[in-house]
Amino acid sequence: MKRWMKWLLAASTVTFLAACGSDDDHPPAPGTLAQEATDAGFGALVAAADKAGLVGALSDPSATLTVFAPTDAAFTTLANALGFASATEMVTALDGAVLAKILQYHVLPTRQSAAQLTAGGATQATLYAFPAGTQATLALDTRSGVKITDAALNQATVTSADVAASNGVIHVIDKVLVPPGVLTVVQMAQSNPTFSVLVEAVVAANLAGALSQAGPFTVFAPNNDAFVAALGELGTTKEALLARSDLADILSFHVASGDLRAANVVALPKPAAVGTLLGESFSVNANLLITDGAGRTANLVATDVVASNGVIHVIDKVLLPPAP
Repeated sequence: MKRWMKWLLAASTVTFLAACGSDDDHPPAPGTLAQEATDAGFGALVAAADKAGLVGALSDPSATLTVFAPTDAAFTTLANALGFASATEMVTALDGAVLAKILQYHVLPTRQSAAQLTAGGATQATLYAFPAGTQATLALDTRSGVKITDAALNQATVTSADVAASNGVIHVIDKVLVPPGVLTVVQMAQSNPTFSVLVEAVVAANLAGALSQAGPFTVFAPNNDAFVAALGELGTTKEALLARSDLADILSFHVASGDLRAANVVALPKPAAVGTLLGESFSVNANLLITDGAGRTANLVATDVVASNGVIHVIDKVLLPPAP
């Protein structure tokens, strides 16, 4: 009888403790980063991590990582921009090593809550090494929430912060972060809506294939505002501009052969002549003001957007070559 009473007491205690463990006041312990991402429905992220061979790292119980997790919608947006029908098609098409670089760019080597990110300064080092031996960084703006600028000059927003995991923390973001040195100059432009007109022009001029080759190329890339200004200056429409017979010549005047970084441009004796694929040159003065073939000037808006086959410098005006 005593043995029966002891067993009944022990069983009751286990049942009571189990009930307490499922109480809202005592939620179950979080799973690993990989488990939490899977349970939260980050299908594209998990599929990419699986192909990249990173699930093990995200499941490591001894890790203390921070993951910026793009939603499936964010993966779909990037996939469509790069010409894929879906995120699944993009993940299937991209090499595992490429996916690994992209995902490592979303991971910080230490656990950083939203509050710690806010207090941690304007940049954060990632697990992605670029160039070799150097941790690539993300630019953070924490004045209102957390916004992240990637290597393609896109800005992602943390839409849900501090999703706990046993080996780190997840912050949900609304864009896939594009790292330096992974996508081609064409793909870098495709990934940023600021260059949508330039991308249309490159496609219309049948230059996308050539600019996707090994290169390297240096592209002086007018943003959409520059194209809008050019349309007004030339008194034309976008459709008419894209239909011009000399469109390829105009675009080729924006591209130099080689990998010409901002530091290289600064080091050139001024005024410097920059040769282009068209065979004509534009000049750069001591203030880095560009003068095109029509005597018009353009400013550098951003520099050293590094691609896998060259570099992009953003300019605020469409350059015109010398008149024939």
